[in-house]
Amino acid sequence: MQIILQEDVEKLGHRGDVVEVAEGYARNYLLPHNLGLPVSASNLKHLERVKVSLAKRSATERDGAQRQADLLNAATVTFERKAGENEQMFGSVTSGDISEALAAQGFTIDKRKLHLEQPIKSLGEFQIPVKLYRDVEASVKVVVSREK
Repeated sequence: MQIILQEDVEKLGHRGDVVEVAEGYARNYLLPHNLGLPVSASNLKHLERVKVSLAKRSATERDGAQRQADLLNAATVTFERKAGENEQMFGSVTSGDISEALAAQGFTIDKRKLHLEQPIKSLGEFQIPVKLYRDVEASVKVVVSREK
């Protein structure tokens, strides 16, 4: 089944693309979440009319993401956690914790945009990549120290 994407979908395509997907994926996920429209003559005409505005909107979003990336690259988030003798923590720092700490500093970053493979379970400094837009990534410095 062919679908016109209304939003960027990870590993599938970008807004305005016409993609071929399984019928179940379209019917059960893309269409109910308003991520796509079925391909029809009227939808294709509508897509051609809004292509220019989509390009402008994408450029504005990319510029905003780039400015936010510059600010995030300079940001540092610090956590104090209880730890044992081997620098091993009695808990972990998750992407949700990092997202909340960034929100306290004025950044609105969804925890799913933080690419943390596993929760941080040891003390130290870590660079966590953040995907803000299609090709705009930033890196946040996370410092985990022993609680006093």
